[in-house]
Amino acid sequence: MPSAELKGKVAWITGGGSGIGLAGAIALAKAGAHVVVSGRSAETLKNAEKELRDAGSGEVIALDVADQKEVAKAAAEIQKRRGHIDILVNSAGVNLPKRSFHNVSVEGWDQVVAINLSGMFYCCHAVLPGMRTRKDGLIINVSSWAGRYASALTGPAYNATKRAVIALTESITIEECANGIRATSILPGEVATPIMEKRPIPPSKEERARMAQPEDLGKAILFVATMPARTCINEMVIAPTWNRLILGGLETPKP
Repeated sequence: MPSAELKGKVAWITGGGSGIGLAGAIALAKAGAHVVVSGRSAETLKNAEKELRDAGSGEVIALDVADQKEVAKAAAEIQKRRGHIDILVNSAGVNLPKRSFHNVSVEGWDQVVAINLSGMFYCCHAVLPGMRTRKDGLIINVSSWAGRYASALTGPAYNATKRAVIALTESITIEECANGIRATSILPGEVATPIMEKRPIPPSKEERARMAQPEDLGKAILFVATMPARTCINEMVIAPTWNRLILGGLETPKP
């Protein structure tokens, strides 16, 4: 159902071809925003574009957020086409099958940092000037339960970058709240998204069914986006009720 808060708004969602990003994109499009989805996979972007158009108004842009020049170009293109970017949802993120200290490579570490942290910074950096000018804007950064509660399962690169996402988001709030800009970290526990295939031992179908689902996070993103401009959700932690991360039922990568 269209929302008065999102009428005329333009939302840019990175990593929006699948998972949490796509679910957020669909929720925002259904609520009346024009949604621009970016991602690296042509196949997932093609599917996302169809789903966006079925949901409301949207378009896609191929983008690797780890490339700062590509990010700046994409942001400029969106602003040229639509006039402004009101909402940025940073959902692009990766992890590695070989992720523990005993088997993570330097190249793997650099890849996770480049996408999960530097890519997020590049996107924030690209939209903030326009938001400052308009004295209005919302940035939603997808962190992780692992950003607050590190675990052996997720590995040092993912733990470190997702914790840094929280600090990055807090820094935006500290510096930009006087400019009417809000920033939110969303910290999901286990969500049944394609990133589960990167686990050393991918969860079973039954295990994934008990996790939070992408559409649950889509609702969370919509909730944050439809709050009054006077109100900032600084941090939102969301986990499945059957939370294996506190029940101790998760596999741990073996040396």
